[in-house]
This record gives sequence, structure tokens and C-alpha cells, in this order.
Amino acid sequence: MILVTGATGNVGAEVVRALSGEPVRAVVRNPERAALPAGVEVVAGDLRSPDSLDFSGVRAAFLLPGYPGLARAAAAAGVEHIVLLSGVSAGTGDTSNAVTRYMMASEQEVTETDTAWTILRPCAFASNALRWLPQLRAGDVVRAPFPAVRTAVLDPEDLGEVAAAVLRNGDHRGEILWPTGPQALTPAEQVAVLAKVTDRPLVCEGLSDDVARTEMLRDTPVEYVDAFFDFYVNGAIDESIVRPTVQEVLGRAPHTFREWAEAHASAFR
Repeated sequence: MILVTGATGNVGAEVVRALSGEPVRAVVRNPERAALPAGVEVVAGDLRSPDSLDFSGVRAAFLLPGYPGLARAAAAAGVEHIVLLSGVSAGTGDTSNAVTRYMMASEQEVTETDTAWTILRPCAFASNALRWLPQLRAGDVVRAPFPAVRTAVLDPEDLGEVAAAVLRNGDHRGEILWPTGPQALTPAEQVAVLAKVTDRPLVCEGLSDDVARTEMLRDTPVEYVDAFFDFYVNGAIDESIVRPTVQEVLGRAPHTFREWAEAHASAFR
């Protein structure tokens, strides 16, 4: 049995899909609303209360970061291999950054157990473009922060397949994997791809840092806004680096942003 936390989320859903044919226990907040493949055991779980999760019969687990005690509970229950979703910033060691701090804490908890582990540090997701949908429902202009920043945007489907391969085969124990997409793109370049795919006259308007901060603070806690500015203005991380991880694990190239956009074009039309 393989346990997947966050099984209806951006990444967890892809992990469950990629584990087709394996016995999977999917942990979700509300099983009645979870649309998951047939044959998947769907259970309710609160990741903030790790001891409440049912790890019985589980040999490998896919865990989300930011939930203290989750890895310890899995290890105490006899889970043989933990695959932890983390982030690029965990490699900086900067505990003053709110995002980095919880990623590092989750990694430390996993590595301090007696259980085998693999850590995934993916770069920014192609699906982050979905945050532009409210703007695109209103018109053809995307107002984007950090317009000069390039990221090797990763299709969550690729990340899900990488995680599933590691969970299924038990490979890459004791390793940190850095999955990326095949191209480093600016927001404007991503919008240009969406324009071609949807046949819409889309344009990207880059926001100044002052305007971006003001707008982000409307719905994001200040410590996380500060974290993103540390990443993308101060340059604490570099997500433009293209790495061969997906090719090495899956034996195929990662999807391009255009391929992701074509698969999700209906959302943007």
C-alpha cells in the first residue's frame, strides 16, 4: 500500500494518477468531494494531527511539507520509504525566510527518522499560470509580478510521475531530486505561449516591485510576501536552471510549457 497526502491537490492528484495499478490510500479533507480514480482507497485525514492518520499496511508514503510530526508518525507506524515534497529554497539554509523555514523543518524531520527517504525539490509549476484566470476572464491583459524572472516551469504531471516512480520502485533512497521543466521562461513568454494556444491577443504587463507588493499583500500574509521578494527580487533562489532529473527518472523529456498549455487550453479560452 502507498499512502498519498494532499491527494486532490495540484501535485498529489498527479501522484495518485501516476500510481495506477498500485494499491493507493489517498488522504483528503473531504472524501465525499474527492474525485479520484476507481480502486483508490479514499480516507479523511487532518495533516495537522499526524497521529490520526492510518498508516497501517503502508510501505511507502508521499508527504506534503509544513506539517510537523507527519514524518515521525509515518516512521513510527513502520513506513519503509518516505517521499517528501519540498522546494528549491530548502537548499539555501536561510531560516529567516518563512517558506524556506518550513521546508527545511520538514526535510530535517524526515532525514532524522530511521526510515528511508527521498526529497523532491521541484522548481515553479507550469500550473501557476492558472492564477491568471481571473484576469483572463475579464480581458486579455495579464498583470504579472517579477516580470524579468525566468523559471524552468515544471508540469505537475511530470512531478507526479517522478514521485510515483520513486514510490513504486523504492529507488533514489537518501537522495534529493530537483525536477524542472525543459525551458526557462519569463511571465511574458508564458503569456505569449498561451496567446498562441488559445488564439487570443494576450499581452503581459509587468508590475513594478512596489505595485506587486501592494497587490500581493491584499490576500497574502506579509511574511510570505517577504519570502517571495527574497526569492525573486533579492535572488535567493534561481529557478531558471534546467536539470535532467525528469529524463533520468522517467526515461523521457519533461513536458514543455506549450504542451502543458495545450492540455489545459480550455481553462484559458
